[in-house]
Formats: sequence, C-alpha cells, structure tokens
Amino acid sequence: QVQLVESGGGLVQPGGPLRLSCAASGSIFSTNPMGWYRQAPGKQRELVARITSGGSTNYADSVKGRFTISRDNAKNTVYLQMNSLNPEDTAVYYCYVFKSPRYYWGQGTQVTVSS
Repeated sequence: QVQLVESGGGLVQPGGPLRLSCAASGSIFSTNPMGWYRQAPGKQRELVARITSGGSTNYADSVKGRFTISRDNAKNTVYLQMNSLNPEDTAVYYCYVFKSPRYYWGQGTQVTVSS
C-alpha cells in the first residue's frame, strides 16, 4: 500500500518562500515519477511541477522561475521550493506518485499567501 504524507504548508506573506515536502512509503522506487498539483477554491486541479526518476522536470508556466521541484530517491521524498509567492498561489497542494497503473495522492496541504 502506497502512502504519501505532505508537510510544509501554511500562511506566508506575498514575496515570501515556502518549502513543501512529500514522503512516500510502501513499495515506491526511485523509478516512479512524482510531482505536485494544486487546487484553488472554485478552480480545477492543475499541475504545478513534476519530476522523473532521472531528475527531468516540468513546470506550469505560472510558476516557472519561482518554484523548484526536487527529489531525494534515498528517502522517497519529493520537495517543492516555492519562492516569490503571490496570492494567486493560494491553494491546496497535493503531491502524487505514479506507480503503474495508477496515481497515488497525498492528503493535501494548504498554502495561503496573504498579508
């Protein structure tokens, strides 16, 4: 059974940084792609960033240059470093891992950007 536990969300002022972590357990290997989605109130869930086992990354246009995704394969953990946050980044952030044939999701962590 795969489980994902996220941490690091909270309230941050505009322009500030925040780092999210997501630890995976249960037969997750370094070959499994991982990433982050987010969902703001009244909006659809959107892909924020993803990373392959080899370290290749993709980002949503809205976060390019501000967010960095990384992973520690030894710890089965994926990180999302978020800088220059703005109120439009306010959302619940969900991490995922793809282990064929399905995606597994974390419970979500709230990120609120407000002064």
